[in-house]
Amino acid sequence: MIFRAVYARARQAGDNFRGNGARSTGRGTILTVKRRLFGCFSGGSLAVPPSQKAPESRRAAAERLTAGGPVGEGLNWRQTAYQWERRRARRNMEALRESFLHLTFQMSSYKRATLDEEDLVDSTGDDIYPTSPMQVTLLHGRAPTCWPDRTQRERRLLLLLCVVSAGLFVSLITTGVFYKQTHPGLCLTEPCITVASAVLGALDRSVDPCHDFYNFSCGGWVKNNPLPEGKSRWGPFSNLWKHNMLVMKHLLENTTMKDLSKAEQKAQRYYQACMNEAKIEELGAKPLQELINQIGGWALTEPWDKDNFQEVLRMVSANYRTSPFFTVFVSTDSKNSNSNIIQVDQSSLGLPSRDYYLNKTANEKYLTAYLNFLTELGVLLGGSEETSRTLMEEIVDFETTLANITTLVPAVDWMPYLTEVFAPVELNESEPVVVYAKEYLQQVSDLISKTNKSLLNNYMIMKVVRKLVSILDQRFQDAEQRFLESCTPRWKLCVSDTDSALGFALGAMFVKATFAEDNKAIAEDMVAEIKWAFEDSLKDVSWMDSETKKAAKEKADAIYNMVGYPEFIMNATKLDKVFNDFEVVSDLNFQNVMQYYNFSARVTADQLRKTPNRNQWSMTPPTVNAYYNPTKNEMVLPAGILQAPFYSHSWPKALNFGGIGVVMGHELTHAFDDQGREYDKDGNLRPWWKNSSVEAFKKQTQCMVEQYGNYSINHEPLNGKHTLGENIADNGGLKAAYKAYVNWIKTNGEEATLPALGMTNHQLFFVGFAQVWCSVRTPESSHEGVITDPHSPSRFRVIGTISNSHEFSEHFGCKADAPMNPKHKCELW
Repeated sequence: MIFRAVYARARQAGDNFRGNGARSTGRGTILTVKRRLFGCFSGGSLAVPPSQKAPESRRAAAERLTAGGPVGEGLNWRQTAYQWERRRARRNMEALRESFLHLTFQMSSYKRATLDEEDLVDSTGDDIYPTSPMQVTLLHGRAPTCWPDRTQRERRLLLLLCVVSAGLFVSLITTGVFYKQTHPGLCLTEPCITVASAVLGALDRSVDPCHDFYNFSCGGWVKNNPLPEGKSRWGPFSNLWKHNMLVMKHLLENTTMKDLSKAEQKAQRYYQACMNEAKIEELGAKPLQELINQIGGWALTEPWDKDNFQEVLRMVSANYRTSPFFTVFVSTDSKNSNSNIIQVDQSSLGLPSRDYYLNKTANEKYLTAYLNFLTELGVLLGGSEETSRTLMEEIVDFETTLANITTLVPAVDWMPYLTEVFAPVELNESEPVVVYAKEYLQQVSDLISKTNKSLLNNYMIMKVVRKLVSILDQRFQDAEQRFLESCTPRWKLCVSDTDSALGFALGAMFVKATFAEDNKAIAEDMVAEIKWAFEDSLKDVSWMDSETKKAAKEKADAIYNMVGYPEFIMNATKLDKVFNDFEVVSDLNFQNVMQYYNFSARVTADQLRKTPNRNQWSMTPPTVNAYYNPTKNEMVLPAGILQAPFYSHSWPKALNFGGIGVVMGHELTHAFDDQGREYDKDGNLRPWWKNSSVEAFKKQTQCMVEQYGNYSINHEPLNGKHTLGENIADNGGLKAAYKAYVNWIKTNGEEATLPALGMTNHQLFFVGFAQVWCSVRTPESSHEGVITDPHSPSRFRVIGTISNSHEFSEHFGCKADAPMNPKHKCELW
């Protein structure tokens, strides 16, 4: 076989895209291997955890488009008179609005002295706005009174009232015409009032936005959203996913729906079997115990002394999609994006990160909870408390050894292993294989050779148990939830499992029920606007040479966009064909899961001999996320995220560009982060930058490494290198989205502002961006995020990004050297 050793960051199996998780890429060399993987490597470096990206580039300050400003020096009399008329018209309109609408929602009085008066839409006034549709009551009038009956004073007052009314009427007409032609005024539609209320409720007006923009934007949200019971973190992403889950639950339980495809009916049956608690409780641990016996048994419940390591490894990998020591998958060849190739990478451990094993003192409570959990599983599967704890202690020690692995022994018989994993596809010894984390695999092989065969077998069986524990009876559910310190209702587990197994069938139901077709067209137009903004900003990137800049523009222009859902799911015939070989019954959940593993294995093997499909999605439509795939140079925005709080067709464009627009820009910028930049416009890993630009890029990104490395959460410093890629994407996404919004205004004119906020739409753009990242989480969850998440914590995704934005400081009037307006800003794209 031909193995390619890739010097890359460690990554999860098959996760070669940039989304809300990590992905790794890297350079590789081709190495020819006879029969076995180990024994033929030389050179290389140890793979490290997914590192992240770096700073953003400078762009010219966008034109400031405000509603006006104080009369300044240098204005001629016509400009002065024009502004005076505008102010008078505004005052008249506000007075009329107050008189006729009996508004009931009092606006906040926050106003920065450094802001231009007109930027704030009278934020210091006492204007009041309705929070619900106005109700009008018609009253019966008094008996008519004749003119001769009036006193002289009454007559004079009535005449004066007529004159004033006539003047007011003329003023109303003039003001209405003026606003219609030159100023959009306030948006008082129900959606605008509703979203204004939500934005206002999330703010903390006591905080200076130039001092701490995250707390200014999210302080109210944090106070009003305590962490839900059983959750370690919560935010708008979580809330939207909860909404999508409820929608999917309704669709899966509604068995009276008509015109469902066969695939959609399978999704409903899969969910029904998962929810059949009576049957699951009746079977108990029996299905898993029988499966363990089929694999060959283990020392927990019976004497075990077999020499069948290779056989068990092949079985648990091929039949049950488990990766005890390494993971094997099929993905696009980074050197040739027109072909798929077998890839091998390191596998995950029982705990979220190797750091939990390496620092036993600091993480003692986690390791103890993990050991107790494994011990309880062993007892539930028939082992005694003493035997189970002894065996599980050995397994935890073994995982600790794996975590410490930082040369070449033939411990795995690779040809038979890969042949079984990718059956029925025929393989031979010339089959190319990409190998990540070479040194890890070398030392794993050495560890396997030196470890007792009983312990190896116990470890492989336990990996299968951990994978299947969530589909067993309530005793196992309770044990897992005690370990995770969460309580997830069964229906949520079953919706998630159905989305994993038949996500595109369920996705078809979700799209038809929730996703308006014009939303897809609007989102695609927004992507085009974001792409234009990014490409236009390249002109201002001073550190990049012109030839590389031209190639970068071509790559950005070539990015393939997939929005909403893959087209095939809307065609029942095509959808049914995809899931034709997936058999599902309505009462046996364990059997369905085994069928899914079998079906998934066949699909994976089938991909090996096919050309990569650019329309193949790695996320299902209901997913609240997005991603960029470097080997296909594509970005994907599922229907699940094209909803509030990221997007609504009824909202001001400022919120949409600040929400989903920044997400779009984020994914696009991943094409030019510290890893994505290494792939050309066709998705091939090759050096397409000039060396001078590569060195300049590294110098520019170091600024962002240091910036984010100086942040800390709960006194724990962030790793600026680890989060570099996502920080580059956050900064580039905000910049591109704002530029696109400014261009939209130039084309379409200023839009109406939201009531009660006292903000310009430019300010609203930044607030909308920040409020997407409002969140609460436990200290334990924050710690886990610091060591495992390639993204910065939410707070720093906001303040780290806006403190690099000249436009933010301009529109909020931040003084020089204010915390959110540092003198030195990190700029890349």
